[in-house]
Amino acid sequence: MLTLTCPYCGIAAEETELAPGGEAHLKRFGPGSTDEQFEAYLFGRKNPKGVHFERWRHAYGCGKWFMAARDTATLQVFGTYTAQTSHPTPEIVAAVQAARPGWQPDWTDTTADTSAESPKA
Repeated sequence: MLTLTCPYCGIAAEETELAPGGEAHLKRFGPGSTDEQFEAYLFGRKNPKGVHFERWRHAYGCGKWFMAARDTATLQVFGTYTAQTSHPTPEIVAAVQAARPGWQPDWTDTTADTSAESPKA
């Protein structure tokens, strides 16, 4: 059973208390985008076997959305963090790298942004 800790209320909840929201950190495209950009947003997903970043909602708790870093093959949870961050926290990146020594982040900014004021695309 997958158990995630909500970063807002601090409750460790089983997956039956949570609602999955798909891949985290997607760049959203809407009006004014090209057909290729909108198609990639709607249908393009990484779907890896291994380290994955996902959106979850604490449906039967505080109701807030948050992000989780986990391994899709083993269900190992590396950590959770608030939905307002643009990348996982340095602590979560370190936890992933400790468990998977060859893993490297696939975003261009190597320092995680943890400010709540950071704009979302």
